[in-house]
Amino acid sequence: MRENWARSRATRRTHGDVAGEARSHNLFEAAAVYVSACAEDDQERIDEARGWVSPEALSFGVNELACRAVVALARESDRSPQDVARALLGLPAS
Repeated sequence: MRENWARSRATRRTHGDVAGEARSHNLFEAAAVYVSACAEDDQERIDEARGWVSPEALSFGVNELACRAVVALARESDRSPQDVARALLGLPAS
């Protein structure tokens, strides 16, 4: 775990902010940009988010975002997370 975390920190790229200072993006920010860009079919933003963190960190962030989204949707609709996840994927109810 420590080795993966160290590797993800080492591979993080920095980008200048408005003031010109270097700023690093965390894995959750990268996941949010990546997923929203995928939903909007924006290849430029997809590629940008991929460069912010390691592939492993991005995968972890996307997984965490998916879990949180399914839980939020399940609470809103008073359904189980499993039912919501299956519906989102177009699978029949179990």
